[in-house]
Amino acid sequence: MAIHILCSRIAPSLSPISPPSSKLVSISPPMSSSLSCTGVSHSNTSSKFSSNGSSINRSRFVSRATNSEFSANVGDSLGDVTIFTSSGKPAMFKDLWDQNEGVAVVALLRHFGCPCCWELASVLKEEKARFDTSGVKLIAVGIGTPNKARILAERLPFPMDCLYADPDRKAYDVFGLYYGFGRTFFNPASAKVFTRFESLQKAVKHYTSEATPDDRSSILQQGGMFVFKGKQLLYAWKDEGTGDHAPLDDVLEICCRVPAA
Repeated sequence: MAIHILCSRIAPSLSPISPPSSKLVSISPPMSSSLSCTGVSHSNTSSKFSSNGSSINRSRFVSRATNSEFSANVGDSLGDVTIFTSSGKPAMFKDLWDQNEGVAVVALLRHFGCPCCWELASVLKEEKARFDTSGVKLIAVGIGTPNKARILAERLPFPMDCLYADPDRKAYDVFGLYYGFGRTFFNPASAKVFTRFESLQKAVKHYTSEATPDDRSSILQQGGMFVFKGKQLLYAWKDEGTGDHAPLDDVLEICCRVPAA
């Protein structure tokens, strides 16, 4: 409920809905990061890498979710999912980056009317140049129709060529991301939003609840962050609660260390 109170202070309240049943998937505790990358400061840099970044301890890469939680063909499953560009054109995930050697960051936002997702989108936009420099494709996906995506893109603003709509939450189902009333409003992990209140206020300066999906049950969906090299999943983060976003430093470290095609 605390996160609901916070959001109501910075954005118009959303219409109440009835809570459907939750989809629960067990995950392991977060793993500490010991990677380093130019421009990212960490005290522990004990991991060893070759000069070109090709020698990588893969066991450190999947964080906040275990390897066993995802099937070996999760990349294929995601690749067959059709989403939509901000202009409304259908697009399949497998066509968004090189499925052999290309590196992609797939950020699954909650929905386009979520204030915390406006904050995450704002941070991703600020770091896009670093992704581009590393040859990494940034793919931000939100729940809602393309016209809702355009509202966020135009008012935040956010680059439309990186923003996609998943109105049926198909990509979220592939990863088994959390869903439910308790996860959205009561999960303790949501408390970290209070430490970013100023950042949140800045991100929602031009916020409007008009970006909220017409299907209000969608606001109970949680998001996540994933890094792929080709079809191989290198990193996975499932938001435990609203605003429980992946540490972007960890994501940037992986992108800098994995040679892109």
